[in-house]
Amino acid sequence: MCARRKGARNLRSVAAKFVARVSLAVVVFAPGPSGAEDIKIGTSRLLAYVTVPIMVDKGFLAAEGLNAELAVFDSAQPITVAVVSGDVDFGIGGLSAAFYNLAGQGQLRILAAGGREMPGFYNFAFLVANRAAAAGLRSLKDLPGHTVGVTQLGTALQYALGRVAEKYSLDLAAIRVSALQSNSNLISALTGGQLDAAVMPGAPAQPVIERGDIKRIAWVGDEVPGIQNNLAFTGTRTMTERPDLVARFLRAYRKAAQLYHDAVADQNEQRRDGPNLPELVAILARFANLSLADAKAALPWIDAEARLDLGDIRHQIAWYKSQGMIKGELDADALIDKRFVVPLPEH
Repeated sequence: MCARRKGARNLRSVAAKFVARVSLAVVVFAPGPSGAEDIKIGTSRLLAYVTVPIMVDKGFLAAEGLNAELAVFDSAQPITVAVVSGDVDFGIGGLSAAFYNLAGQGQLRILAAGGREMPGFYNFAFLVANRAAAAGLRSLKDLPGHTVGVTQLGTALQYALGRVAEKYSLDLAAIRVSALQSNSNLISALTGGQLDAAVMPGAPAQPVIERGDIKRIAWVGDEVPGIQNNLAFTGTRTMTERPDLVARFLRAYRKAAQLYHDAVADQNEQRRDGPNLPELVAILARFANLSLADAKAALPWIDAEARLDLGDIRHQIAWYKSQGMIKGELDADALIDKRFVVPLPEH
């Protein structure tokens, strides 16, 4: 057996063990037409991944002859590893240093953009424990000297913290970052006072904020807009050997992105309530286990054509590299296949 093939087998084996150790995937079957092709999609039950429930519930995948199984994880990195190991065919999840390292090894390819942080659209939030707020932590400028929680190190949550540090010229080394593996753990640590602050999706925290148990001091989209925080991706082998499957998946994905975008944004990308919004909010609320009110209060932004912000991808790679999380050189353009990816115009 050649060294490359043996290395790939070892990587898949390690990846599969990592998935089993980090997160037990809950598989939910979404039946399609008889005789359709089965696919598995790795994701999380978060509003950030709006395309997932929409393309299932609205029948966009079924129309492409696809039966979808959703493998649900607690955070972004296990989704990445599940795609590499072959446990799922497609991933819709957050970006991370782990994603870039695996993509740089030729294991993954980006297919389309997911959400971006934008003003007036709410995905990631900065949350503060009541005890820390009472002691003076009331703005992002107060973060140095405090402990800030994220689900996992090297994720878009930590990158958002880094971008805020850049904006306000904060000493990032003076902020202790603690990884607690899940959103529920972050909320428990905030309410119990074990954390001073956290960066996490805002929707799961909304009921806790409304009870007065924690405080939200900022939305990432208002503070550092433009972060490409999630996307759709697949393994290089799937991209190479099954391009027709990839094309069908992406047609369904982009239909869902278009439908959602038109329900929440006008032609100037300003927040609005379109005629399809009540139906879509109901779909999203069921998917993310939220009330209708909480789902509507934290709707993210997604490009109508699922266009990828390559400029921010380059910035992310440079930032993770500056933090010692990416080794070697990595070219953002090498992570995409131009047959499928539609990039945003770069200025």
